[in-house]
Amino acid sequence: MATLKEIAEKVGKSVTTVSRALHGYDDVSPETRLLVNQVAEDLGYTPNINALRLQKQSTDTIGFVIPTYGPRFTDPFFTEFLAGIGNTATRLGYDILVSTHPIGDEELFSYQNKVNSYRVDGFILVRTRRDDARIKYLCNINFPFVAFGRSEGECPYAFVDVDNRYAMKMIADHLVKLGHQRIAYISAPDYLMFANERLEGLQEALHEYELSIPDAMIRVGNLTQMSGLEQSEVILNHPDPPTAIVSCNDLMAFGVIRAAQKRGLVIGKDLAVVGYDDIPQAEHSIPSLTTIHQPIYKIGSTVCEMLVQILRGEEPEVRQKVIKPTLIIRESCGGHPVSVLVKEVNS
Repeated sequence: MATLKEIAEKVGKSVTTVSRALHGYDDVSPETRLLVNQVAEDLGYTPNINALRLQKQSTDTIGFVIPTYGPRFTDPFFTEFLAGIGNTATRLGYDILVSTHPIGDEELFSYQNKVNSYRVDGFILVRTRRDDARIKYLCNINFPFVAFGRSEGECPYAFVDVDNRYAMKMIADHLVKLGHQRIAYISAPDYLMFANERLEGLQEALHEYELSIPDAMIRVGNLTQMSGLEQSEVILNHPDPPTAIVSCNDLMAFGVIRAAQKRGLVIGKDLAVVGYDDIPQAEHSIPSLTTIHQPIYKIGSTVCEMLVQILRGEEPEVRQKVIKPTLIIRESCGGHPVSVLVKEVNS
């Protein structure tokens, strides 16, 4: 196992500087922190977490770092998810340490800083990536965490996820039965695991009807309402525009509705719009949004319960839980509201 001295020799810095870089101190430049952490990972350095816990004792605190995409943070998904975590943590005697950080190289420092400064006992992760540095790091140092979402890595970690392919099949079935054949899709960035599953699921489901989505009809947004508006304007400017647009989340779907209404299109008649998440605004938007319901609050509560069980040395009854979502049909596709029924499938 590598030592601080070996890392210091490799990067040409003092042991003190290396230690402060690994602990995330602000008096170390971002460039030096990035270099030190990269060399530490390359050399296989890991802090002795068990020894640190014995020395520090537990904090009874759970860490939750919210990935952000810009200066404005208004995603209702996280509000509902955090409520599920927070209420459950309080009931179980834990506090939540919440922070935000843009996705990128610096994001991992937020996790490393909280681990190395002994501020939390475990983490809840959200919006997992195909190649997720957070998961690799926490697995390598054997630090407790539970995620909402899967990854392509080999670490057998605990998670709760939604069956995204099943969700997209429900959407495809619904739109095709309504007569739609020209369907467009606004995806999330493809490094997000759920973005790939949803796009592939929609394509596979349409293939069963001998339909496909042209490349020009697949756009990528950043999960904000503005990006939904911008990407849908590109789609609607196409010489042969679609009759239905599916969005990877509800916020982007709201952007689609706005762009279509600016053109004088009637949602539910001239253009069908479908979202994903079923955030509270989906039911009360004008028109109300057809979307995939996933029980966001319940998922937040469940991942929190699983993590607390792990922190207490207990084995969760199910370490990897996959939830079957439900299609909620509303006005944006020309349909009517239906009741919600959520089924769970354990794996």
